[in-house]
Amino acid sequence: MKAISPRPNILLIVADDYGWHDVGYHGSVIETPNLDKLASDGVKLENYYVQPICTPTRSQLMSGRYQIHTGLQHGVIKPAVPNSLPLDEVTLAEKLKESGYATHMVGKWHLGFYKEACLPTRRGFDSFFGYYTGAEDYFTHIRETGYDLRRNEEEVAKEYAGQYSAFVFTKKIQNIIRQHNTDKPLFMYLPFQSVHAPLQVPSQYSDKYKEKISDSNRRQLAGMVTCMDEGIGNITATLKESSLWNNTLIIFSTDNGGQVYTGGNNWPFRGWKASLWEGGVHGVGFVHSPLIQDEFRGTVHKGLIHVSDWFPTLVNLAGGVLNGTKPLDGFDQWEAISHTSMRSAIRVGDWKLITGDPGNGSWIPPPESGQKPIISPDKPGKHLWLFNIKDDPNEKFDLSNSQPAKVKELLAKLAAYYETAVPVRFPDPDPRSDPSKHGGAWGPWQ
Repeated sequence: MKAISPRPNILLIVADDYGWHDVGYHGSVIETPNLDKLASDGVKLENYYVQPICTPTRSQLMSGRYQIHTGLQHGVIKPAVPNSLPLDEVTLAEKLKESGYATHMVGKWHLGFYKEACLPTRRGFDSFFGYYTGAEDYFTHIRETGYDLRRNEEEVAKEYAGQYSAFVFTKKIQNIIRQHNTDKPLFMYLPFQSVHAPLQVPSQYSDKYKEKISDSNRRQLAGMVTCMDEGIGNITATLKESSLWNNTLIIFSTDNGGQVYTGGNNWPFRGWKASLWEGGVHGVGFVHSPLIQDEFRGTVHKGLIHVSDWFPTLVNLAGGVLNGTKPLDGFDQWEAISHTSMRSAIRVGDWKLITGDPGNGSWIPPPESGQKPIISPDKPGKHLWLFNIKDDPNEKFDLSNSQPAKVKELLAKLAAYYETAVPVRFPDPDPRSDPSKHGGAWGPWQ
């Protein structure tokens, strides 16, 4: 067996209708120890945005293009509607396959299936196991009058009737990991059914919340979340048992905000699924990978990231090229995520943006004033600031959270400058320069 490819293996996990307050590390009573651990050892994306409903988010994830540019801004694709992600759009799976990846999908498609050309295995995936529609029974796998669980294109997987989808999907991914030939890097797309309605989960998962949660919908959803978290923990364990773990990038994302009518919660944000309030579009997201520098693991990235950004980010990480796509709306975010503290500052008009470690930010009065220094109020791990220097020349009022559009504009300008940067020139000291070798004086030595 050859050595693992230097290109990262990629596990892209999407949770369905997963709310901001449905994960433990956001203060939820719902127990998510595996997600919490992965996020705390990775980089939490706390200004991560998605679309307010399912198909638009998934279409942007797969194409890198806004739904207004693919015609999918209408809503979700219903089972009987002859629609899909346009067939002339290049998918993320196609681009990764072009770069030599083995590509596998397990879970929910929801990007159209009205003709064979729309199916996952015709859109770049080597294999598919999952369902085509947007929701179904977790145990029977029936949507309305039809069974919806397939292996690749033709085979209806009736033998899984009665088995809970989170268990089935977890085992399928584990098998892909165990059987993978490491001659190729691996891309696994795992869009769970969890935690979309209907509210269904084996009782042992919901029963553990009897004392903590009185609302029956919330209690049932809590069990569904914990069951999904357990599955992610099992997948993580399988990666660690294999030779893949040390070269794997894990991305976790929701597709939209939680649905309050079926137990989801987005506190403290306003609104929920299908709304344009923060509760509908401000998504749970994080990345975990050995590729992230040690000093930045466990940090919070507050720069703006959008679901459409994963397309160029992952294609570039895979060593691929973005040629052949329609104009992308997403941006490569890997430098921002994995080198969160890249030290830079830019001033445009009245606005100044700082990223990375800017140095000690305390205010030091003249010694003769008798005043004490004013220590910087910034918490450890902060890596982004925005100031209006005209109104606030002393840089006391950080506006990075309240002015996200300005942050994105200035980050784009920084990124453009970064593209023109030449390699760093910073050689090690040369012992031949020692003045004792040159008559006791400094001077040219080469």
